[in-house]
This record gives sequence, C-alpha cells and structure tokens, in this order.
Amino acid sequence: RDDSPTNRPAEDLLARLEGGGEALLFASGMAAAAAVVQALRPGDHIVAQRAMYWGLRAWLEDFCARWHIGLDLVVPDAGELRAAIRPGSTRLVWVETPSNPTWEVVDIAAVAEAAHTHGARLVVDSTVATPVHTQPLALGADVVMHSASKALNGHSDVVAGALVAADPETDFWRQIRDNRKEGGAILGPFEAWLLLRGMRTLFLRVEQASANARRIAQHVRGHPKVAAVLYPGLESHPGHAVAVRQMHGGFGSMLSLRLAGGCTAALAVAGACRIFQRATSLGGVESLIEHRATIEGPDSPVPDDLLRLSVGIEDAADLIADLERALDAAGRR
Repeated sequence: RDDSPTNRPAEDLLARLEGGGEALLFASGMAAAAAVVQALRPGDHIVAQRAMYWGLRAWLEDFCARWHIGLDLVVPDAGELRAAIRPGSTRLVWVETPSNPTWEVVDIAAVAEAAHTHGARLVVDSTVATPVHTQPLALGADVVMHSASKALNGHSDVVAGALVAADPETDFWRQIRDNRKEGGAILGPFEAWLLLRGMRTLFLRVEQASANARRIAQHVRGHPKVAAVLYPGLESHPGHAVAVRQMHGGFGSMLSLRLAGGCTAALAVAGACRIFQRATSLGGVESLIEHRATIEGPDSPVPDDLLRLSVGIEDAADLIADLERALDAAGRR
C-alpha cells in the first residue's frame, strides 16, 4: 500500500517541481504534518509561528502537551523565530508562508540559517505559494509540506497531503516514511491519479489565479468600505520585500479583506457575493469567500471583520464586479 505504482508518478513529479530528493503522498495535509511531528521524541522542542492553519495549530498544542514536546508559537518573523530556538533541544522549526489567513511572509532563507545553526530542521508549509511561486528547498528548508487538496489538485475533488525532502537519506526522513507506512496515512491510488491530473495544469491555474488576486487587491485597496487589504503582492504589505525576493511569477491566489463596518459588514458582504461562493477551502479553480472567525469558532485569534478570499480562474473583471456589488449591497443594509 505504500508503494503503489499509481502514486509513484505523482510523487516523482512533485519531487521534481520542488527540486527535492523524494516526495511522499499522504491521506491529507494533516496526516502529512502529523508524520513530521511524530518523528520527534518527548523532550524535543518545536518553534512554530502563531499565524498558521488553525487546525494544525490546535492539533500541535494538544499533541505536544500530551507527548511532552515543547512548543513555542511566535509571530511570523524571522527574528522572533530565531530568538525562540533553544540550543540543544529545538529539533524542528515550522513555517507557513504566506500564512493563513493574514498572509504574513516569512524569510525562509533567514529562518533556515538560524535553524541549522542550532541543529534544528526547517519544515515549510508552502500550500499557498505552491512550487509555481516558491521553492523552499532551494532557500534552505529541509522539508516542504503541502495540503495537496488545495492548489496542487486544484479541482476541489481530492483530500491529500504531501511532503518533499531535500535529503531523503536522513534518519529524520526515514522516520517520517515509517510513520506513514505504520500509521496507514497513505493516499489511495485513485486520489493520486486525480492529483496527478490536477498537477498537469498547475502552472496555468496558479498563474491565472494569482494574477486575478493581484488585480482584485489593487482594485479594492482604498475602497471606503474596506479598512485593509492583506496581500503580499501589494507594496504596502509588511512582507512585500521578502515576498519579492522569494516568490516568483506572482504572490499567490489568497488575500483577506478587513471591512470598515466590522463583523456585521463582513458577514453581509460574504452573503451578498454571487460568483464568490461561501466555502472554506482554497486553491481551486472556483473563487471562494468566507468569514474566517466564524469557521474557527469563539477561540479564533482572527479579527471578526476579516473575510478570506480564495481567488479562482474566472474573469477578473467579473470577480471585481461581484465584490463591488456585494460591498454596495452591504453598505445599504
């Protein structure tokens, strides 16, 4: 089951796209992330950023507490991540860039240097950037993680995860490989075939969606009903300079809007959209909008005026018109 002839072509393609030595497919993005953390031992220490996929953050906090693994969650800044490393005990640094749902950008090369100086490994969740825009291994990361359900597949019909290693001969990677096999966290062959089908159009889809997202971000910035646009492709974004340095051909298809009218306005805009569909995934060919704080629940750190947009490959003018109509309709309520 861990050596399917259907899975190998998809794994080989992803390894080449990321410039890695080996890729492994998993039954979900969470299964891939869990296999990495479960390669550690009690007493080890993890440094991760607080702004990340909420499901992984919650699982990390629970798992590390039960398995006596130290965990420090810090702001997504290379300096803060470096300062949190404990020489001798930090074994893993986990970075997600751009980070969900506020799209901070972390300097991968700087964090990799800091991690390696203290004997830690760097894992980068590159789900949003995809290998189209960023290749973390070339910047010094040891492992790249993807929720392959998202842009790698691109058609919202697969749940899958993936890891790619720079060096597949390390004991750490061997343990990850064993975790997948022994835990049964292996992607089924039909899902692997669908994933391979999706990756055949990866560059076409991601480049178009990223171009659409940038046009939307540029259009709505300064809109009287929008308090802030969070998108690394804008020069006003705090991480723009780093994004320019480590992202190529675009800045991804994800952006968030903070509404001037607060939570009430955000919910009204989401409900008034017609092309943007209200759903919680991302990276597909269709455009989605969601009120992130509602999805994450009462303990969410996400501001309740924030809407997360996953921009698809529809005509950019139609998407902009849809948002304009929704903003106008919400303003009349």
